[in-house]
Amino acid sequence: MKILAIGATGFLGPHIVRMLMEKGHEVAIFHRGQTEADLPGGAEEILGDRNALSESLQAFRRFAPDAVLDVIPYTERHALDLVETFRGLAGRLVVLSSCDVYRNFAGVNGNATAPPDPIPLRETAPLRETFYPYRGSELELDCREDYEKILVERTVLTAADLPATVLRLPMVYGPGDKHHRLLPYLIPMVDKRPAIVISKGHAGWHWSRSYSENIAAAIALAVTNPSAAGEIFNVGDTRLQSEKDWMAEIAKVVGWTGKIVTVDDPELPEALRHPYDWNYELATDNQKIREILGFEEAFSLQAGIEQTVEWELEMADEAKRPNYDAEDAFLSRRGGSD
Repeated sequence: MKILAIGATGFLGPHIVRMLMEKGHEVAIFHRGQTEADLPGGAEEILGDRNALSESLQAFRRFAPDAVLDVIPYTERHALDLVETFRGLAGRLVVLSSCDVYRNFAGVNGNATAPPDPIPLRETAPLRETFYPYRGSELELDCREDYEKILVERTVLTAADLPATVLRLPMVYGPGDKHHRLLPYLIPMVDKRPAIVISKGHAGWHWSRSYSENIAAAIALAVTNPSAAGEIFNVGDTRLQSEKDWMAEIAKVVGWTGKIVTVDDPELPEALRHPYDWNYELATDNQKIREILGFEEAFSLQAGIEQTVEWELEMADEAKRPNYDAEDAFLSRRGGSD
């Protein structure tokens, strides 16, 4: 099978390409040539601009992909260009989306339009009723002002004569994670803090997660399995894991023996608060991809955290260590971590 991967040079892409090639597929990677990625030998590279796909049409025709995987479709324009470029050229599209399409995502960010939807969220759960969730924010994200995965999904799934598959990803962690999602808990644990203080609402909040190589395997499976055509799949671990559960798993890996101190939200010091409504949870139901495609994780939760911790500690920047003053003052007032 010939597979064209768009933008597969970042966090997940090299894993996906390697897995596809190990299965004997022929892979071409379309990218700008500005990222030094650890790409497998034997993969073809096509250099070009994601925002001008039509300029590389001749190279795409020469490669003649059976399927196109778009790792970075952020905007409606991206999706429209993808469909216009590959209709009549490729047999199927696979695009990566996010659990930020769900209505609960608007709610947790303080933009609720309805009461919380019950978890786990299935693929048929209500989507956000407002668009452009990061517009006006300070989030470092390509195409932040026009980012909208709902419009990406809608565009590719309704395209005539070009079947598409949509994968909604959870919080993904692993070596190479530019968001360093483990660090807020890992660094205090490595610093041997006696306690980590967290609000009760946050401690009990559920969000689906998965290790990067498990996510890459799910994507590779969806790209190569014809049964994925026309489907939307949530991807992530099956367990419903609260934030406190997640902290405990990290603690187990690093051997931290401190306390996780949970506090009623109004009692939490201002410096330790987050501007979120923890009643809106983002845990997804991830059974469909297992039932239809037979997906199974290759890495356990513990193995994934171990690999990530090792990488994070190698990358840790001393200048970014947190200020513990507010937490220390709070613990002192309440008589310690007990």
